[in-house]
Amino acid sequence: MLPVGISLWCLPPAMPSYADTRAAWRPSEAWLRDRNGRLLETVRINFQVRRLDWVPLDHIASGLQKAVVASQDRRFAAHNGVDWHGLAGSLWAALHGRSARGASTITMQLAGFLAPQLDAPGARSFRDKLRQIRAARAIEAHWSKDQIFEAYLNLASFRGETQGVGAASRALFGKAPDALGQDDALLLAALLPSPQADPITVARRACRLGARADCNTMIAEAEAMTGAGRRLADDPGLAPHLAYDLLRNPGETVKTTLDLGVQAMATGALRRQLLGLGGDRARDGAVVVVDNATGDVLAYVGGVQGGNSTAPAVDNADAYRQAGSTLKPFLYGQAIERGFLTPASILDDSPVQLDTASGLYVPKDYDHDFKGPVSVRTALAGSLNVPAVRALLLDGVEDFRDRLWDMGYRGLTEDGDYYGYSLALGSAEVTLLQQAQAYRALEDGGQVLPLRLRADDPAGTRKAIMSPAAAWMVADMMSDPDARAVTFGIDSALRLPFWAAAKTGTSKAMRDNWCIGYSDRFTVAVWVGNAEGDSMTRVSGTSGAAPVWREVMLALHRHRPGVQPAMPGGIERRAVRFSDGVEPSRAEYFLGRTGQSDLIEAPATARRPRIVNPVSGAVYALDPDIPVDRQRIRLAATGAVSGEHLRLDAQDIGPADASPMVLPGPGAHRLQLVDPAGKVIDRALFTVR
Repeated sequence: MLPVGISLWCLPPAMPSYADTRAAWRPSEAWLRDRNGRLLETVRINFQVRRLDWVPLDHIASGLQKAVVASQDRRFAAHNGVDWHGLAGSLWAALHGRSARGASTITMQLAGFLAPQLDAPGARSFRDKLRQIRAARAIEAHWSKDQIFEAYLNLASFRGETQGVGAASRALFGKAPDALGQDDALLLAALLPSPQADPITVARRACRLGARADCNTMIAEAEAMTGAGRRLADDPGLAPHLAYDLLRNPGETVKTTLDLGVQAMATGALRRQLLGLGGDRARDGAVVVVDNATGDVLAYVGGVQGGNSTAPAVDNADAYRQAGSTLKPFLYGQAIERGFLTPASILDDSPVQLDTASGLYVPKDYDHDFKGPVSVRTALAGSLNVPAVRALLLDGVEDFRDRLWDMGYRGLTEDGDYYGYSLALGSAEVTLLQQAQAYRALEDGGQVLPLRLRADDPAGTRKAIMSPAAAWMVADMMSDPDARAVTFGIDSALRLPFWAAAKTGTSKAMRDNWCIGYSDRFTVAVWVGNAEGDSMTRVSGTSGAAPVWREVMLALHRHRPGVQPAMPGGIERRAVRFSDGVEPSRAEYFLGRTGQSDLIEAPATARRPRIVNPVSGAVYALDPDIPVDRQRIRLAATGAVSGEHLRLDAQDIGPADASPMVLPGPGAHRLQLVDPAGKVIDRALFTVR
């Protein structure tokens, strides 16, 4: 027994129990796992230290255990916390001026790990050593030898910030602790006395420990071990963007709805396509795969690391970008549902100019060509722009905006007037995840179901937004390769050897390229572009995102092809004929009791008379280098013009069907179309400068 005064003078801090030590352990990492518990991604949360899960002693290679005991504490199994023989030898060597071997036992070192003040720099006095000895004795009184050794191997620092045998074995050797070889064990044990030692020093120490005569191999292994850090061996790195979104706390494990195989397949398909396109055409992309039956997200690829990407940290699956033509199915679906259009209805694909609050809006098709009169089926499948704008004129911008909101496009926070007629062409911003949810609803008869990313997310409730009949007809049009051929040709990337409906889209200035489609079992949404927002080059609707969509769809259905969903009630099928050879005769679908057998384009004489040139809001600038009399403006009207006159600035110009040429002076001008009774039936304001 020490005297009371001396006892208090060298009293160590209280030592925790083994159970408390285990309970207090917190890995620096968090883990994202797939629906079956397989690891998808490891994320570093705590950057002060690098450590993984606590490793039980029976999961640590026996060769490492023997090497550590041999190098650190040969009499570990026999002493009660203090190696008195070693301590006496150390004191004797010190008294005689000789180099002394360290006398700290594994238990004494553990005490320093548990109470860092016992092993702080400069803590080498007689009092410090007594406190460490007493702490080691206290540990030995309450812990088993296996518990002491296990805790030591988990708390020891091996290299740099790496703490514990779990992190050390994976970070330095790319192996689990129970898979370490003899050389690995010797090198790890050789790191313990001096974790920051240079590779040659570590190798020579390992050679002495293993009684090796030739150290050349060990030196090479030590240099590889202490070189540039490697990815943890069990980290596949498959879902970094989702992991950084879902993982928040050290030691946390989140189980997702993802499937590791589908995630790896989708990642590979996207990586191959981006490599094929090259960084000068498109650098980034994203893929989302959804199980139609449950709404579970099976793949969430926010981008691919490395390669040509200059913004690899951007989560492109959840970034807002212009939708392009991918919103058209919902426009036509609503118009069909409300009885305004049918798949056989004829729309005019010809130049149109619309006067808006922000100026003149002149939509054009992707190929800058106009097809003339086309059916709704051809307009949707071929992604024609002008017919979509004409459909929006029927449906109403505000109603269409509300339909998109109900389908889950929650980025549309402004009213319809804000988006205007360009909403038909996808001027609104959406995310790839929203696209996948909305298109899954089309396959599910117009029922929106919230997508699930976490396995513990509650199952959502389906909400009917579009009628099953309208959703089915939209799907039938998007799956029609013949209707698609007008724009994409007969054999594009959208054509699969089984049933699938798909839509591509390209945003303004070629910044975004989309392909979203579904079979009866899966919805696949793909985006390709540049995360930094600059335009792509030489990338079309079927050469950017569509090849990725195709590869993923083929892989998902390699054992079971997709089949067309059954036609719901309320639809009739009828043979239709188009006049004037607008389109070949075919079978077409209609809502019940709305079928038509003969379709004809309304002649110009059947339309309301209106001014078509100049359009309201037009500005004409006179060119000083061109003779003035060569800069006349043609006034034109269309429709059932019969006896109407044109009036310019209150002056009668003559019959409307004469299309007179005029030369107005600089300034604002008012053009009116007047019927025989003198009533103004249309007007246009324009300016000459």
